[in-house]
Amino acid sequence: MREVVIAGFLRTAQSRSRPNDPARDWFHKLRADELLAKLLPEVIKRTGIEAEEIDDFIVGSAYGVSEQWSYGGRFPIFLANLPEKIPAKFVDQQCGSGMACIHFGFLEIAAGFADIVMVGGIEHMTRVPMFGPYLVKGAISPNPLLSMNPAYKHWDMATSTNMGLTAEKLFARSGLTKEDMDRWGTRAHQLASKAYKEGFFKDEILPIEAEQADGKILVVDRDQAVRDDATFEGMKDLKPAFKPDGVITAGNSSPLNAAAASMILMSKETAKKKGIQPMATIRSIGFAGVDPTIMGMGPVPASRMALQKADLQVKDIDYWEINEAFAIVALNCVKELGIDPDRVNVMGGGTAIGHPLGATGVRLVGTLARILRVKGGRLGLANACVGGGQGVATIIERETV
Repeated sequence: MREVVIAGFLRTAQSRSRPNDPARDWFHKLRADELLAKLLPEVIKRTGIEAEEIDDFIVGSAYGVSEQWSYGGRFPIFLANLPEKIPAKFVDQQCGSGMACIHFGFLEIAAGFADIVMVGGIEHMTRVPMFGPYLVKGAISPNPLLSMNPAYKHWDMATSTNMGLTAEKLFARSGLTKEDMDRWGTRAHQLASKAYKEGFFKDEILPIEAEQADGKILVVDRDQAVRDDATFEGMKDLKPAFKPDGVITAGNSSPLNAAAASMILMSKETAKKKGIQPMATIRSIGFAGVDPTIMGMGPVPASRMALQKADLQVKDIDYWEINEAFAIVALNCVKELGIDPDRVNVMGGGTAIGHPLGATGVRLVGTLARILRVKGGRLGLANACVGGGQGVATIIERETV
């Protein structure tokens, strides 16, 4: 199997989506495919390759309906005016979609069927809200038998399709406290704010000019949901978001977001031939299915698979990027795997930076590669929970000169 490297990574900032108040979303006038189309030529240029050299393009989104229907991945190619010879495909693994694109690209290159693969992830949770009108219109139409037929009662679709309720159930079995979650949510904002002040995110975010509700142009180069003034005292009194007596709040959950992310993968020999210094080498991948009513457990077996396939142990991993769809997901992963929390989400996590579903997996792996470079770590593991009861994971190793 050939070695596969991450040769380039670039993303947009992540705006704060508000389906019921669109004008407050910095990207409310830009479509998700337009955001991605702005990234693609730039990530190609910064990586140091020609577009004609790309063997495949793989794009992911959790809601491939309405504006996010990509014509099998071709619309972003058209919008970016890239060569017609680049084939494309669309991937839906819900919150794991972006990382699944990386996995597929990795496998194509490792098996020798491609030398260079470009991947991308998109989501615009203001313009294409979760379920909402698309459920009513039938664009998303779950089979009613799953909810109505007693033969499928064990899947508990009322919980399985409500991510907040799955987080409540995971919390109930975790042995953790609401204070643990609120302090973790506060930590995410404080670390992200610190990282912004130190300039960490500057090199991974492409500034985007976005027209606002008043007609003025705003250059968006910062994740909109990150709060510089976050405190535990402010977090702990927030109201439950999913059930009256619940513990999952807006403070210990990720916000809704709009964003795009992109990455260039290539074989290590191709990088050497072209004189490209890779960011990292992909060492292993993992994926797993779990009880959909506790979908936040998914990263645990996915990470174990990735570690086992690479003959590694938890202690070998220097830094972790665990997607904070909810704080409980990261905390549960830390507890179950025995991870040092000081090595997790060190530049802030999803409760602050955000979770634009299909774009998140690319963002996690790309940010992790940059963390390894800045911090001098060797190995990193990125993982995410996935709606429907799944988990995905990727292990990377920092490339040295």
